[in-house]
Amino acid sequence: MTVVTRFAPSPTGFLHIGGARTALFNWLYARHTGGQFLLRIEDTDRQRSTKEAIDAILDGLTWLGLDWDAPETYQFARAERHAEVARDMLARGRAYHCWCTPEELEAQRAEQRAAGKPVRYDGRCRHRDPATVPAGVKPVVRLLAPSEGETVVDDQVQGTVRFSNDQLDDLVLLRGDGTPTYMLAVVVDDHDMGITHVIRGDDHLTNTARQSLIYQANDWPTPTFAHIPLIHGPDGAKLSKRHGALGVDAYRDMGLLPEAVRNYLLRLGWSHGDDEIISDAQAIEWFDLPAIGRSAARFDMARLTNLNYHYLRTAEDARLVDLVVPFIEANTGKTVDKTGRARLLAGMAGLKERAKTLIELAESSAFYTVEPPFSFTDKAARILDGGGRDVLTALKPKLEAATAWEDAVLEDIARAHAEETGLKLGAVAQPLRAALTGTTVSPPIFEVLRVLGREDAMKRIDAAL
Repeated sequence: MTVVTRFAPSPTGFLHIGGARTALFNWLYARHTGGQFLLRIEDTDRQRSTKEAIDAILDGLTWLGLDWDAPETYQFARAERHAEVARDMLARGRAYHCWCTPEELEAQRAEQRAAGKPVRYDGRCRHRDPATVPAGVKPVVRLLAPSEGETVVDDQVQGTVRFSNDQLDDLVLLRGDGTPTYMLAVVVDDHDMGITHVIRGDDHLTNTARQSLIYQANDWPTPTFAHIPLIHGPDGAKLSKRHGALGVDAYRDMGLLPEAVRNYLLRLGWSHGDDEIISDAQAIEWFDLPAIGRSAARFDMARLTNLNYHYLRTAEDARLVDLVVPFIEANTGKTVDKTGRARLLAGMAGLKERAKTLIELAESSAFYTVEPPFSFTDKAARILDGGGRDVLTALKPKLEAATAWEDAVLEDIARAHAEETGLKLGAVAQPLRAALTGTTVSPPIFEVLRVLGREDAMKRIDAAL
């Protein structure tokens, strides 16, 4: 059997972090088993489904690197197929017409609530004489569900879960206008797409019991289910925006790398010993359903940021240049030219050791992309105005005479100058840093000198003077 998993979001908003983790688990299980990962857009809610939301879902999955193995399926386009299945169930006696009016249904519910009973449809139309039906009422089609016994879900995460059938009512398959319901559409789509494993949030567990009855009514094989716990905030409460429950695009805008987000989401509810840093190759090799925990995972933005720090330090320099340039351009309002890119690439090894996000990397590296004269921070200006220019004036000819433009040679020149003038090395380095970067914080200043090159470094010193 070839494993086929799916991710089936509703395009009524952004791809939130919980949905991204569900997609990741489905993708990993398909890759682990050599199977297929499919994408279905459940756009049957026509009032709330939007093209913008669909685009955000596709873009978010693409950014995360979760590729799907066939063109995405759109649920609404398959409405006639869903209705066809319901009509067939009706013809085979597996479903029936229900003419109950909204008023009748509300009266049923009120009566059940008053008696302290579960609120569910009582099946009164199962054997109703059509002659007693009020005129003008368009019937819905309901599943003829078993009223005795139990429905058992053998879940790969939750274990065996039992539902008493007298608690599962005859759910609606087709509305009065002939349109299919979500519960029917999901089952038909999963069957027709050949889905073998349904991995989704444990808030769908009751839905699974009801949907299992639709599979049985059609004599279709039931997929293997795995219901994963929801994600909570650090305080144990249901994850919300105040905890960081934003769209995937927001994490990209925060300057996080997709591999860091993948690694973090993987560890939210799944574990492999004490391993924290897990590569994609390892994740695909190790991932399996039994290792998913039953308790809710807790989202921790600080841990995600720390993971991002690791992946920034190990990312290829050229890739980081491509990623950080848009952040620099957004901050400065200026285009980064070839010279700026070349400097970023030359200095990236030192820059990425000091940043946790692409935003921090952009802030710390922007000085490489500008040309003098440029503005100085208040601290840098005070250093230059407080005697720093005198230091630079005396140091400049010594730098110009450097026999090689290398870190060690440049540092030796600065140290020798400090000794000759009775200054501490910092009193020489800080004016140099202010002149070259416009700030008082940067990678090692002799590294900055080397990256800028002799000509550009001297231009910056001249501009500062």
